[in-house]
Amino acid sequence: MSGSKLGGFISKVSRSFFGKRMIIAKSRKDLDRMREVGELIAEVREAVREMIAPGVTTLELNEAAAKMMNDAGARPAFLNYQPSGMTPFPFVICASVNEQVVHGFSNEKPLQEGDILSVDMAAFYNGFVGDTAMTVAIGEVGEEVAQLIRVTEECLMLGIEQCRPNNRVGDIGAAIQKHAERYNYGIVRDYTGHGIGRSMHEAPQIANYGRPGTKEKIRAGYCFAIEPMLNMGTHETKTLDDKWTVITADGKPSAHCEHTIAVTPEGPEILTLSKKQKAALKQTKSETIAA
Repeated sequence: MSGSKLGGFISKVSRSFFGKRMIIAKSRKDLDRMREVGELIAEVREAVREMIAPGVTTLELNEAAAKMMNDAGARPAFLNYQPSGMTPFPFVICASVNEQVVHGFSNEKPLQEGDILSVDMAAFYNGFVGDTAMTVAIGEVGEEVAQLIRVTEECLMLGIEQCRPNNRVGDIGAAIQKHAERYNYGIVRDYTGHGIGRSMHEAPQIANYGRPGTKEKIRAGYCFAIEPMLNMGTHETKTLDDKWTVITADGKPSAHCEHTIAVTPEGPEILTLSKKQKAALKQTKSETIAA
């Protein structure tokens, strides 16, 4: 879930999330627990991805995610989440369709061919939080929409690549912004990434735009939730009457993806990978070394 956020919520709300903005470095034991919850929520995410198809409802996806988290001994982090001055969020996942940017409500309306769906989810396990999101095409979508999803995923990886000791938090947003602006996408400004650990929203706030070499210095042991949100049109958003669902101001599609990462001395480690994804990454690294 986004940070000014609620992964970003409007600047006034973001201040209540981050308090004094002290970044909390994680110990080796903490990082092991972050790896556990990261893999757990990644397994749920990938199982939900497999369910997504025309005719499926977001309420069905919500119920499936809730069962998987509960069966794994985890606690859904979004359910009943209540920032200061807001009503509790009533679902386990954020299910945002088409022009919905973030924090969408699950419902009984079947997904249709050509829709896109952004699913954001997080869980507490063994004292720590894993947070992740994806945008998935429902059946066949047009090339413009497919490109929006692809570029958002590319922005995520470019942002993650900047999560190295002695870089700056501003380097993350700058890398995302540079790539997104090549395609003239609107970069959502009201919602951001964030630090993460024992709490879902920790310092720092990580915007998806910025200047290189600015903001806090990145150190080994920091954990971040990096989550670009790109709109096909304007960057401007508005919130629906439910007080949670954020949509694009011009009604054009939006895409959102997110990984929880740890900063290690060697660079970024993506924590929200499934067992299958970790195995594939290990194989790719082995083949690269062999070559």
